[in-house]
Amino acid sequence: MKPVFLIGYMGCGKTTLGVVLARQMGLRFIDLDDYIEQRQGATINEIFATSGEARFRELETEALNDIADMADVIIACGGGTPCHGDNMALMNRVGTTVWLTTSPERITARLLLPEQKSKRPKVAYLPDSEVLPIVERELLARAPHYRAAQLQFDSTDIETGPATERTARRLAALLDAIQSA
Repeated sequence: MKPVFLIGYMGCGKTTLGVVLARQMGLRFIDLDDYIEQRQGATINEIFATSGEARFRELETEALNDIADMADVIIACGGGTPCHGDNMALMNRVGTTVWLTTSPERITARLLLPEQKSKRPKVAYLPDSEVLPIVERELLARAPHYRAAQLQFDSTDIETGPATERTARRLAALLDAIQSA
């Protein structure tokens, strides 16, 4: 099976849904941010702080190129991955791209969870009241890149384990149909 790239804004559920989807489909799961952290020996926050976003984006593209040709894998990309360089074209060429969508309000609620906010360099140090406007602005700016995905899929209903299982089954059925066509 060609690789499946889950794209979308931070907090849309790429990792949460991707882990369950990979298990259900009997595939490997790779979180691109985790892959970068392992290769660099530093967290995404540390990379942003010491090297800046531009360097992080270079590392992200290098990591994407490393894993793009893998088969039988679900890859959760960073929210900005499709928006830089030729990343989106690469993903569309070698695999199946899925844009996970949900409302800005739902994304914001997820990002404001304490265990989530601290891991997100773009919002970690912002007052909670400033997160929704940033989410709305960046979603609008990134939408043209996200729209290039081969499939758009609603990831709103992943708030509980059973809901995530059901949502993953729906996505698995769509992916099976696409990849066998």
